[in-house]
Amino acid sequence: MDKINKIYDVIIVGGGPAGLSAAIYAGRANLSVVVIEKEGEGGQIATASSVENYPGGLAGEDGAVLATRMAEQCRSFGAEIVYANVKEYELEGDIKTLRAYGKEFRGRAVIIATGSAPARLGVVGEEEFTGRGVSYCATCDGPFFKGVEIFVAGGGDSAVEEAMYLTRFAKKVTVIHRRDSLRAAKSIQDKAMANEKIEFMLDTVVKELKGSGLLGTIITENVKTGEVKELHATGETGMTGLFVFVGMKPSTDMFEGIIKLENGYILTDEDMRTNLSGVFAAGDVRKKSLRQVITAAADGAIAAASADKWLNEDTDKRVWGA
Repeated sequence: MDKINKIYDVIIVGGGPAGLSAAIYAGRANLSVVVIEKEGEGGQIATASSVENYPGGLAGEDGAVLATRMAEQCRSFGAEIVYANVKEYELEGDIKTLRAYGKEFRGRAVIIATGSAPARLGVVGEEEFTGRGVSYCATCDGPFFKGVEIFVAGGGDSAVEEAMYLTRFAKKVTVIHRRDSLRAAKSIQDKAMANEKIEFMLDTVVKELKGSGLLGTIITENVKTGEVKELHATGETGMTGLFVFVGMKPSTDMFEGIIKLENGYILTDEDMRTNLSGVFAAGDVRKKSLRQVITAAADGAIAAASADKWLNEDTDKRVWGA
């Protein structure tokens, strides 16, 4: 085990918008900061072909470029970014210890920003066409499908509400659901069924996605009759869209029995404090009503400010100039 001798003021787990925002604010507060990211900086936004709803975003800039700029800003304020997958957490006591493969990190405060990820369908072509016709965020990507016939996979509240939102842009929206009835609340269903731009394919699942560069064909199967259909793109673009809303999965399995959770999400107060002293959470990993880049960044800023305040409540907790 490579034991890092330094004791950080703040350890941030997760290098998405919440974690990077927290690092910027903590670094500017002259705290010693390390961001531990298991894959690549940016989290989910790194796969976005465009981020149009983030204030100050540049036209034509994709999510990966935005994430790189965020990370560079973190480093400019002295934050370290390391790549490791944390597997063990010791979050009690004055010094918290986090262990990744071959490395051990110690810090006074911890900000958990491990995020959550949309549940995948797990079908052939899904990964290939993510960002090229397959999306998991209507507010992020809906405007790219103006005048296009698109499809929504799912039958719960989120799927049906997002289908209604997508009618602002799409020529037609078809909801594909594996059961014979939707799971969404009746009031939501009633609104969707009254919308002339929404149709429904029940008892149906997506089996495969095809296309040349962009998503062009969605293959479905009726779970009762076995009938297979190919839904082809219409219009000049040769592209169709599939928005997947079959649930979200927060990255919190490792915190079961350690931190208070609700439906897998970390519970915090408005200052991002968890039930553990010196442990904060920010971004999509915590229970909240809106999961967007801007709300994740705001959570990160609040978490960093709260951690700074907590460290200053007892000067012995803070490592000045470390």
